[in-house]
Amino acid sequence: MSKKNAVKDYIETTKVLMAGMDSESVMKITEELNRCFKRDGKVLLCGNGGSASDASHFAGELVGRFRRERKAMAAVALTVDSAVITAVANDYGYENIFSRQVEALGTKGDVLIAISTSGVSQNVLRAAEIAEKKGIFVIAFTSMLCDNPSWADLHWRSSSQLTSHTQEQMLVAFHAICYGLEEILAEKA
Repeated sequence: MSKKNAVKDYIETTKVLMAGMDSESVMKITEELNRCFKRDGKVLLCGNGGSASDASHFAGELVGRFRRERKAMAAVALTVDSAVITAVANDYGYENIFSRQVEALGTKGDVLIAISTSGVSQNVLRAAEIAEKKGIFVIAFTSMLCDNPSWADLHWRSSSQLTSHTQEQMLVAFHAICYGLEEILAEKA
C-alpha cells in the first residue's frame, strides 16, 4: 500500500469508527460525574502509556475548562507525579502505582476513571480493587478487547480493537463528557 493510500485508509476508518460511537454510555458517565461533583467528590484517573497522557489531559479539562468559564471540577491524574510513581514502583512494585494513590487520596463518593485499552492492566485493576473497598465508583474505559469488566461499575467500550482508534474514540468521549458537564453547570447558573 502506498503512503497516500495508507493515510487515506486510516482517516476513512477513523471516520467510520467515530460515526458509530456509543453516546448512551457517555451520557451515563457524564451523569455519574455530575453526581460526584454535586456531592463534592473528586475524580481520580489512571492508565498506562497513551492512556496515562489521556488521564492527565482529561483531568486538565475538568480542573481548568473545556469551553466555558465555570467552577473548577476536582480531578487528579494519578499518572503525573514521578516521585510518587517511582517510589511506589520501587517499594511495592509497578502493579501498585495507582492503588497506593487511590488508598491515599480516594474517599467514599469519589469516582475512579480507569483507562485500559486491554482491560487487563494489573496496576489499573488493583486501583479498581482498592476503589471498590473504599466505596469509590469505578468507570472503565477500554477497547473492544474487553467485553464487560467485572471490576467496573460503569463501562465505556470502544468499537475498535486497535489501540490507536480506541484512544481516538476515548478522546472524543472525554471531550463530550466535559462539554456535557459544562452544559449542566451552565443550566444551574
